[in-house]
Amino acid sequence: MADLASLRATVYGRVQGVFFRAFIAEHAHELGLTGYVCNLSVGAVEVVAEGKRERLEKLTGYLKIGPPEARVEKLVANWSEFTGSYSEFTIRH
Repeated sequence: MADLASLRATVYGRVQGVFFRAFIAEHAHELGLTGYVCNLSVGAVEVVAEGKRERLEKLTGYLKIGPPEARVEKLVANWSEFTGSYSEFTIRH
């Protein structure tokens, strides 16, 4: 299916300790995406998501904003082919 894609994004700024992962997981579930979100040791958040490209693009909108207490300074997004590697969207600790 040509409209399926994979997104790997890293979000920088005030994104840890502000419920960013829960915020993204909730929206990913609503959008029917699979993959995961996790904190990185450098203080950023990594998101790997798969599904319909249109829905992934909506998710990037949420990544740019984050929950109310977050302050997103930079988003680095890399697109690739859909792999089907994930059965659900999870929060990794």
